[in-house]
Amino acid sequence: MTAHVSKDPLHGVTLEMQVNALVARYGWSELSKLININCFKNDPSVKSSLKFLRRTPWARAEVEALYLDSLDRDSLDRDSLDDAVPVKQDEPAFNPWANSRLNKS
Repeated sequence: MTAHVSKDPLHGVTLEMQVNALVARYGWSELSKLININCFKNDPSVKSSLKFLRRTPWARAEVEALYLDSLDRDSLDRDSLDDAVPVKQDEPAFNPWANSRLNKS
């Protein structure tokens, strides 16, 4: 049997995981500016936010959208870093024997 593989990026990601990730990335202050919700502004906590988000579909949709956007930005940031740093695989960074060949002639 083959295992079912979901194409949904939120598959297996709980609302609590999303809130914790957003708080870690932006902090409560910035998060309250990005999503205008009182539970992010006044005495914020993960517990109170989860209670509100589970009862309010539009707010939960906002959090999920910001979470997905932050995932997209992370992947774009990693891709741009890979392109920005050229890596030469053929040449070592330092060759201690390079000067000894020049001195023998």
